[in-house]
Amino acid sequence: MSTACAYIRVSTDDQVEYSLDAQLNAIKKYAKENNLILPSEYVFVDDGYSGRKAEKRPAFMKMIATAKNKPTPFNTILVHKFDRFARNREDSVVYKSLLKKECNIKVVSITESIEDDKFSIILESMLEAMAEYYSLNLAEEVKKGMAEKAKRGEYQAYAPLGYDNDKTNKTLIINEEEAKIVKYIFNEFLNSTPMQQITKNLNDLGYKTKRGNKFERRTIEYILRNTVYIGYTTWCEDGQRKRDYTKPAHIVKGNYPSIIDQDTFEKVQEKINIYKERYKPKQRPITEFKHYLSGIVKCSYCGSSLSMGGKYTQCIGYSHGKCKVSNAIPIKTLERLFLEEISSISSRDLSTLNLKSRNEKNQNEETKLLNLELNKLNSKLERAKIAYLDGIDTLEDYKQNKTLIENQIENIRNKLNSFNENKEINLDKFKNNIEKLRKLIIDEKASNLDKIEYVKNCIEKIIFNKVSKTLEFYYYS
Repeated sequence: MSTACAYIRVSTDDQVEYSLDAQLNAIKKYAKENNLILPSEYVFVDDGYSGRKAEKRPAFMKMIATAKNKPTPFNTILVHKFDRFARNREDSVVYKSLLKKECNIKVVSITESIEDDKFSIILESMLEAMAEYYSLNLAEEVKKGMAEKAKRGEYQAYAPLGYDNDKTNKTLIINEEEAKIVKYIFNEFLNSTPMQQITKNLNDLGYKTKRGNKFERRTIEYILRNTVYIGYTTWCEDGQRKRDYTKPAHIVKGNYPSIIDQDTFEKVQEKINIYKERYKPKQRPITEFKHYLSGIVKCSYCGSSLSMGGKYTQCIGYSHGKCKVSNAIPIKTLERLFLEEISSISSRDLSTLNLKSRNEKNQNEETKLLNLELNKLNSKLERAKIAYLDGIDTLEDYKQNKTLIENQIENIRNKLNSFNENKEINLDKFKNNIEKLRKLIIDEKASNLDKIEYVKNCIEKIIFNKVSKTLEFYYYS
């Protein structure tokens, strides 16, 4: 007699025939009739888990880890149906292949008799495909059900600012303290306070969003646009809550109280629409209006870029309500100070400049990518260790994985170290480049695009400090 194990999965949507006891009794009966030993320690149960992803089923992963032990503890895995093993064909192929090739273990469905012939491969694939179709179709049906609930006015998402979820009655209840913030936003905007100023006021007072973050201008606009505050649920055809106000959606009366009255809400929408119409974004190509210092000048307080609009620059962070300092400077003044700075380079002590090599500039992006890859490999190394400690991988598997990952880490570190070499700065070449930049800036015939490209080639950033009225330059050699 050979030894078998049983894998039983019971999801939340299963009926009586798929209950834990029903599956286990049927598997025990099958084992007895086919002369298979089924020890109790080899019965693996995932209760209340979906079959879509294997890694989200702890008992399944424990079974795979046990199967990889040497000597192999069992040579057959019994399941009630193949869809208990996996509803995802990719998982099914990967784990069945692993079990068969590395452990000589096969998966047997006790209710779907398949012989060991060529036709069985097709039949088994068909059964798995049908199971996956069922799973995907179930997701669609759930989405339809959620849409129907939305049409009945039920609120199914995380409560927005001003409300709390009432899970018992599947509705919203007013959070009085947060509702005061919502009313403040609507009243202030209706009284002609700009969204950016409302954002700044809320952040200065220490208020937070529902998720505990600082307010942003877009957060304020979303609140002002959200029909939930007049007691209406908005839902798109794809089953998602509506956030894009240019797309059609269902708007139905909800089964919860409103915070804002209909008249106030409509006046706010009208005011927003007038504002949008008056301040439409420019439609010209960016190369026609972008200033040659765009993206280069930074705010000394928050590090955001200064936008080049009209006659003044302005900190983008301040415009969005995230920065407390209005780092604004007339563009003409900025241009004059910039030209004075680069014109003085030829007569200055270059050791006093913030100067980095061009190689460093060219390697910045690659360095970022390599550091991201290094972080991934370190995480992968930690996961390999956890897999060994949890018994999923053997000591031999862990050693092989550890050696491979550590070699990859060493190669990346060697490359990063090489970036720190050969960074000598050619000062004569730097002076020549700055002089070319100066001539290009004062050349009225030179295109704005050429100026943009050459500025970015010579200068990393310029930090503007409104308090000291200074510009701090950071150059590339």
